[in-house]
Formats: sequence, C-alpha cells, structure tokens
Amino acid sequence: MDMFIDKIIKWFVSVYENFYNSVIFENRYEMILSGLENTIILSFGALILGIVIGFLISIIRYTNKQTGKLKIINSICKIYVSIIRGTPSVLQLMIMYYIIFKTSDINSIIIGMLAFGINSGAYCSEILRSGFDSVDDGQLEAGLALGLTFNQTLRTIIIPQAVRIALPSLGNEFITLVKETAIAGYIGIMDLTKASDTIASRTYDYFFPLILIAIIYLIITGLLSKLMKSLERKLDK
Repeated sequence: MDMFIDKIIKWFVSVYENFYNSVIFENRYEMILSGLENTIILSFGALILGIVIGFLISIIRYTNKQTGKLKIINSICKIYVSIIRGTPSVLQLMIMYYIIFKTSDINSIIIGMLAFGINSGAYCSEILRSGFDSVDDGQLEAGLALGLTFNQTLRTIIIPQAVRIALPSLGNEFITLVKETAIAGYIGIMDLTKASDTIASRTYDYFFPLILIAIIYLIITGLLSKLMKSLERKLDK
C-alpha cells in the first residue's frame, strides 16, 4: 500500500514539474499569450478580408446568373475559386510569403492575414452563392414588378435572406479558419501551435504544451459556436 501511495505522489510531483517547466519556468506562459494574441489577430483579420472577397464574388456571380452581365469578371471569379479550393492552404501561405512578398518588408502577420483571407474568401463566396441560389427567383421578380431596380431588389430583398440562410455555414467557416491559422508557424509567426513547439523544444516534453494549446483552441471554437447560435436566434426573431 505504501509503495502504491509513493508511486502516486511521485507521479503528481512529476506532473507538477513538467507543468512548471512548460508553463511557468522562464515565464513561458508569455509565449502562449503572445501566440494567442497573434492567432486572434490573424483570424479576425482574415475573416474580414474573406467575407469582403466572398461577398463581392457571390454578388458578381448572382448578377451574372440573373442578368447575363459581368461575364469576364464572373469567369475570373470562377478561376480564382477553383485555384484556391484546389490547392492546400499551407502551400498558398508559403507562396505568398516566399515568392510574392519575398523582397518586401511587410510584417509576416499581415502576409498571413492576406493568405488566410484570400483562402477563406473562396469558401465564403461559395457559401454565400449557395445562400443567394436558395432565395426563390420569385422574390427577384416580385421586386422588379414593384418598380425596384435590380440593385435595389438585391440590396433590400435578396441579400438579407441570402445572408440569413448562409450564416450557419459562415460560422463553421470562421471556426475552420481559426484552426487553419495553426500553420502560420511555417512563415515564422508565433501563433499558438508555434508557441507550443518552441516550448517543447526547450523542455523536451510535448505533453503539456500540446494539451494546453488544444484546450485553448477548444475554448475559442466553443465560444464562437455559442456566439453564432446566439446571432442566429436573434435573426430568427
């Protein structure tokens, strides 16, 4: 019995020592906080850019579908979506950093925002396009019959409904985007995953750094899920 208790005590002491070395010693928690800050900045910056790109592309494609206008721009949008969806996001990130901005002095976080935003924009455009296509064509015809122009009908009738339909999928895309920023370390950004790798390389213990980062990601995505559900309920009222 005493040997069993001794083993339990030693195990707890070992766990505490590993935790202390991974988080507290030399203020290593500051790396985690810095990584969290960069992850949030990257995610929200890329989200805004992605929504703007996706919104513009979805409107262009819907306009082309309903009126036949903007054919050349619509074709360019299709090519952009095909390329982005057909290549890995990590490859896009590295091309952006090591080729496109190779000789520039732009901060790597800005480059990361651009890469993740451009990537997210392709997916947001398809999500929003699906929302536009889900709105019955009769809504557009009714607006035009009432004397509204195409742009007025689009702004006041079609877009609000399309956004409401697409909102759950957009929420999922944002959660995916947050997790995708875990590859930002490939271009030297100290995100959460990079912070855990740095700590583990110094302690030679991957358990606590990885588990702690996993818990942080779970908390972030859980909060985002609750926020999106709350927003959906408000729009349903």
